Amino acid sequence: MVRAWGRTALPPLLILCLLHLQYSPLVFAQEGQEKEPATLFARASEMMNLRRYDGALGLLNAVLEVDPNHSEAYRQRASVLRHKCRYKEAEIDYNKYLELNPGTATVEKELSQLLQAQSSLQSAYGQFDSGDFSKVLEYINKIVLVFSPGCLKAKLLKAKALLAQKDYSSVISETGFILKEDEDNLDALLLRGQAYYYLADHDVASRHYQKGLRLDPEHSDLKKAYFGLKNLLKKSKSAEDNAAKGKLRLSAEDYKKALAMDPDHTAYNVHLYLGLCKTLVILGRGKEAISSCTEALNIDSDLVDALIQRGEAKLLSEDWEGAVQDLKEAAQKSPQDMGIREALMRAEKQLKLSKRKDWYKILGISKTASAAEIKRAYKKLALQWHPDKNVDNREEAENMFREIAAAYEVLGDEDKRVRYDRGEDVDEMNMGGGFQFNFG
Repeated sequence: MVRAWGRTALPPLLILCLLHLQYSPLVFAQEGQEKEPATLFARASEMMNLRRYDGALGLLNAVLEVDPNHSEAYRQRASVLRHKCRYKEAEIDYNKYLELNPGTATVEKELSQLLQAQSSLQSAYGQFDSGDFSKVLEYINKIVLVFSPGCLKAKLLKAKALLAQKDYSSVISETGFILKEDEDNLDALLLRGQAYYYLADHDVASRHYQKGLRLDPEHSDLKKAYFGLKNLLKKSKSAEDNAAKGKLRLSAEDYKKALAMDPDHTAYNVHLYLGLCKTLVILGRGKEAISSCTEALNIDSDLVDALIQRGEAKLLSEDWEGAVQDLKEAAQKSPQDMGIREALMRAEKQLKLSKRKDWYKILGISKTASAAEIKRAYKKLALQWHPDKNVDNREEAENMFREIAAAYEVLGDEDKRVRYDRGEDVDEMNMGGGFQFNFG
C-alpha cells in the first residue's frame, strides 16, 4: 500500500535530491558564466583599478587559458607585468598583442615606456653600485615608479639608497608602504630596522630584526644586524657599569671597543665619545680626552656636556686659552649652571697666571726651593749677568739683570712669595726699588 505524504515531513534525503534538481541548472550556469573570458577580463580590470596586481594577473592568466587569442588580455597582462617590473614577460605579451593587432600606436607607446623603465631600473642598480645614490633616486622616482608603480625591487632599491644617504625618516616611510602590502617582507623589515637603529631607537630596531628572524631564523643580514646591536649595547653597558664602579681604565677600554663596532652610528656614538671623554678626564689623560670630546662635538656642536669636559681636559693639558674658550661657550649655552661658571673662573685664573712671569723659572729653581737656595741662585745669576761683565752683549745683560732682580724681590720676600704662590697679582709689589746698579 502506498502511503500518502500529505502534510507529513519529507525525508531529508529526498529534500536534498529535489533541491539539487531545482537549482543545479542555475549553479551550472553561474559557474559557466564565471569562466567566460569577458567576465574574467572585467574582474581583472577591476582588480587593476584597485592596484591588486596579483589578483588581476591570475584572472588574466585564466582568460588566456580559455581564449589564447584574446588580444586585450595580452595587453592588460603586459600592463600588470610592467607594473610589477617583470619586464621581459611584459615585452612578450605586448609583442603578442601587436601580432594580433599590428600597428596599434598606443600599445607601441606602452612597449616603449616599458623598455625605458627597464633600462632605468638597470641604470639605477648600476648607479647604486657606484655610490651615486642621488642618481638612483632620480631614475626610480622619475621613470621606474611612474611606469611600474608596483615594482617591489625598485621600492626596496629606493629605500636602500635613502639609507645610504642617511635619510632615515624617509626609509621608515618607504618601507612602511611596502610592509603595509606585505607585512612579512624580510628586506623591508631589515631596512626599516636599520633606519631605526641609526636613529638610536634601538628597541624598535630590535623588534623589526626579531620579527624577521622569526620568519627566517637563518637570514644572514638580519642575524648580523640583530646580534651586532646586542653586542653594542652589551659593551656600552659594561663601559657605564665599570665607570660607576670606579674601574676607569676598564671603562675607557670598553668605550673604545663599543665605538669601534660601528663608526657610522653617530646618533649613538656621540654619547659613547662623551662617556669616554669624562672617563679620561678623571684619569687625567687630557690629550686623549680632548680628542674624544672633539669627536662628540663634531657630531653635535651644541652638546654642552662635551664642551665642559673638553674645557676640563684642556685645563689638564695646560691649554688655558682653549679651556676658557670652551667653558665660555658652555656658559653661554647654559647660563644658569653655576658649575660651569666655577669651572670658567678656574680657567680664567689659570690663563691669567700663565701670562705672568715665572720667577722660579727665571732664577732656575723649583717651587719648593728654600730661602737659602733662592738667595744663592740670585747671587750666582746676578754675577753672571752683571752688565759690567757683559760688555759685548750689554743690552741683553741689562734686561736679564733686571729680570733676575725682580724675581728675587718677590721670591726673596716670604710674604710676597706666599701671595705669588697663591696666584695673587703681585706686579705692583715688584717695583725694583731695592736694587741699584750702575750701567755707566
